[in-house]
Order: sequence, then structure tokens, then C-alpha cells
Amino acid sequence: MWFLAISWLFAPFLFNPSGFDWQKTVEDWTDWKRWMGNQGGIGIPSDQSWESWWDEENEHLKYSNVRGKILEIVFACRFFIYQYGIIYHLNIAHRSKNILVFALSWAVLVIVLIVLKMLSMGKRRFGTNFQLKFRILKALLFLGFLSVMIVLFVVCALTVSDLFASVLAFMPSGWAIILIAQTCRGLLKWAKLWASVRELSRAYEYVMGLIIFMPAAVLSWFPFVSEFQTRLLFNQACSRGLQISRILAGKKDTNKTE
Repeated sequence: MWFLAISWLFAPFLFNPSGFDWQKTVEDWTDWKRWMGNQGGIGIPSDQSWESWWDEENEHLKYSNVRGKILEIVFACRFFIYQYGIIYHLNIAHRSKNILVFALSWAVLVIVLIVLKMLSMGKRRFGTNFQLKFRILKALLFLGFLSVMIVLFVVCALTVSDLFASVLAFMPSGWAIILIAQTCRGLLKWAKLWASVRELSRAYEYVMGLIIFMPAAVLSWFPFVSEFQTRLLFNQACSRGLQISRILAGKKDTNKTE
């Protein structure tokens, strides 16, 4: 299953003759960042804005009945199983099976979402005219995060493996929250929380984009990777070209001898 997912993600690079060309990779990265940053709206096609593409992907939920929406929510809840299964294996949990451990993990997830909401609100209010205030806000949040991490490492015996495991636990839960929020779009628009859901979805898209572009960018640094890929994709054509070049070289040699 994982091999199938990875092949779908990286197949456009592997079977594209220019997939590992450095200049093409830079251009693709620039176009992708522009596509992610452009605002959507009426009349803006999905190939020019991520917001328009995201709205089109969720268009079918507008016409779903109550039964369909309930099934969407039930299916989305399956991602919470990852969080439940991983949390109890963390070293910081001390092998406890108490339900409070799972409740504390949800408290951490809620705090992370609140911090992201604060950053989003601060960017909208202070990002343009009050950049100094926005930088101060980010600095305070960073110092608070650093202080909490130091306390967890020193007092609660948090380990580095716990951090990676927590990411694996919270990422699926965040995706489940996005899926449930998309189903409850009307309610969230009424509560003025739809913009936050969209920004959270955009953050997930950025993470996925980095996961895809980073290996391609690293391989694009080495020219021999692109040459090897071209040879692999067009092996038969290259072989014929080599034979023709040998024949032409042989004819030139015979003409010179005459």
C-alpha cells in the first residue's frame, strides 16, 4: 500500500525526461508556490489558484444528503485510531493505559490548532501594516514553545522518538478534523471558522509539497541523475543512435583512407 502511494506521488518525476532537470525543478517550484498563494474566487480557474481547486474538490459535499454527510464523518474518524494507538506507546506516557493520556493528547492537539489560529489572525491583522508586531508575536510564540519543550524534556522525560511518534499521531488526526470540517462547511461558515479550516488544509498541502519536491530537488543537483533517467527512458532510441553514429564514423574513416 505504501509502495503504491509513493509510486503515485513520484511517478510524474520518474517518467518525465525533465523531471530531474535543475532549471525545470526551480520553475516548477516557483509555479507551485504561486499557485498555492493565489487567492481563489468567482471566475478564477483551478489551475491558477489552490483555493479554487480546493473548492472544486469539495463541491460534491454541497449536494450530499444527511446520510452521506454522516458516513463521511464516520469514515473520517478512522484516522483517530492512529492517534489512539501511538499515544500509549510514547515514553512520556510511562506505559500508562489511563484514558487521561488520550485526553491530554487531544489537549495538545487543540493547543496546536489555537496557536495556528493565532498566527493566521496575526498575519491578517499585522502582516502588512504592523510587521514588527507580527514578528514580536511569532517570537513570543516561539519562546513559549521552546520553554514548554525544555520542561517536557527535563521534567517529563520526553524523548526525540516521542516527537516523531507524536507527529505520526497528530497528522492523521488533523486530516480527520479537516475532512469533518469540510462536511460541516455550512456550520463552520456560520461560526466564521471556515477560513481557519482552509488555512489548515493549505498547511497540509505545503507539507505534502515539501515531501515531494525535496527528493526531486536533491536529485536534480546531480547532472548524472538526469542523464541516467534519459538513458533509462529512451534506451532503445539511444541504442539505435549509438549504432548509427558508429556507422557514420565508419564511413568517414573509409572516405579518409581513400
